[in-house]
Amino acid sequence: MPPDIDQQPHRLPNPRSEDFTSELRRRLVAAGRLDELAARRAERASEQSNERLDIVLSRLGLVSETVLCETISGILKIPRVADGAWPVIALSSDIIPHTFLAANHIVLLAEKEGRLEVAVADPFRTDALDALSFQVEKPLTLYMAPPGAIERCLERLHGRNASPQQASEPGAEPSDDAGTEDVRRLEDLASEAPVIRLVHDIIQRAVESRASDIHVEPRDDCVAVRYRIDGALQTTETLPVNLRAALTSRIKIMARINIAERRLPQDGRIRFTARGREIDLRVSTMPTMTGESIVLRIFDRESIPLEFQQLGFTGAEREGFERLLAEPNGIILVTGPTGSGKSTTLYTALKSLNRADRKLFTVEDPIEYRLAGVNQIAVNPKIGLTFASTLRSILRQDPDIIMVGEIRDLETAEIAIRASLTGHLVLSTIHTNSAAATITRLLDMGVEDYLLASSLKGVLAQRLVRTLCSSCATDDQPSAVETERIRRLAGDVNAAAPVNLRSARGCENCQGTGYRGRTAIYELLTVNSSVRDTMASGAPESRIEAAAVASGMTTLLQNGMAKVMSGETTLQEVLRVTRAADAALPL
Repeated sequence: MPPDIDQQPHRLPNPRSEDFTSELRRRLVAAGRLDELAARRAERASEQSNERLDIVLSRLGLVSETVLCETISGILKIPRVADGAWPVIALSSDIIPHTFLAANHIVLLAEKEGRLEVAVADPFRTDALDALSFQVEKPLTLYMAPPGAIERCLERLHGRNASPQQASEPGAEPSDDAGTEDVRRLEDLASEAPVIRLVHDIIQRAVESRASDIHVEPRDDCVAVRYRIDGALQTTETLPVNLRAALTSRIKIMARINIAERRLPQDGRIRFTARGREIDLRVSTMPTMTGESIVLRIFDRESIPLEFQQLGFTGAEREGFERLLAEPNGIILVTGPTGSGKSTTLYTALKSLNRADRKLFTVEDPIEYRLAGVNQIAVNPKIGLTFASTLRSILRQDPDIIMVGEIRDLETAEIAIRASLTGHLVLSTIHTNSAAATITRLLDMGVEDYLLASSLKGVLAQRLVRTLCSSCATDDQPSAVETERIRRLAGDVNAAAPVNLRSARGCENCQGTGYRGRTAIYELLTVNSSVRDTMASGAPESRIEAAAVASGMTTLLQNGMAKVMSGETTLQEVLRVTRAADAALPL
């Protein structure tokens, strides 16, 4: 006899209780549906996310919905819906909206002897079942069915209830390589509740883990999900290969890009809410031999500290950079590889310069963070809105300060220089290996040396290094040889500093890496008369750097070594990002 809603909820075990989770695990393992390693992994995930074990098993794709339904129905002694018991026509019920049934995964099966028989995916949702019983003024008799079976039945009875994202978003039309039926199949896969939960949880956990990027990588036998945390990629999940199409389609629908186009790279954006915070994600897809590789770049505005002290500036670098920002005109450049924090430094500079008596413009590709009171423009080369053309137009807008996302070519460089020579302060980035290399790079582009010497105020080179985890870092006692090597790398500028080395160990707080968080190391080249004369003489990069060091510049390596000697990071980290020639020598 199927259970009654009048009595059964009070006899149901707590789905989070040890008794229920242990029995669920025991049955799944005994039936060969789950191995011990996967079971332990799911239990850890359940504890960390405070989710029920059965929900975690479904979300991670470790156990199918059908198997979970069979197992839970056996534990609770709630029968499953027989194949012939599904209704052919919708049970008339004007007071129960279809949206309620769909949201709670409930199908009205039949009325028998004054009772309403219902199929449920989750019998533990007693609030919804109680509300249903109250509305129809009848006791309920429960049957269980997998969520997918209930969704298919509801669609058959009530018609497709497609969301605007699924039906009418730009970019959702099929392309030449996919027929209408194929597109519908992809949309169906992407709209299943477990897939929606899976993608939501992948993004949610990435934000909570402080990840900067999410990599969804299709492989021959699985789909790997990796987070870039503190600059290093970490594999967080390995999903079954049969989830590849559904996972990819769901992300593409969220990013409003063509779900059917699988031959060409595509870009899109997602706005996501995590714990009350709005997160922007920039999505990039790339076709590979095993499927579409997807990278989601996370822009969490609330996690970026737009304060110089929090970025890692020491007193000397901060004072020097703020002196440059106080200049009424000229060009200030920030250089470093992709992912070195250049944009964050420029945004911090703009925040410090943003006052009511100034007009600020930015030209970006794309706009990464929004700043109140700043006129921000995203370039669009497809319609001719390039860095150079936008910069020309901005000069007619009476700006005081202009930030150009990147100087990529001679045309942009020349317009930026012209702007700086006509009374504007111009900030921008460029990709070079050092501050001195920036000068030679601009000269190689074709910028006249006399124009560069008269407009360039300074160059800030930077890198990001991982900082040691405060929970597990251990003190080191270097030998005399090691201390001598540290002193040699640190240079005369750090000669008086004590050597307090610490090493990475690894704990739960840092996911076993030994590092948690990042800080920047800097190299600030101020263009004074000595450096200017060296530039004007056509000297190579090495002589420009020597002139800057003679004028008091601390190199990237020296700045990094100061943080090694203070125990903030490790020698390996500094050598890794500075690519110092000494890196090959053993410690």
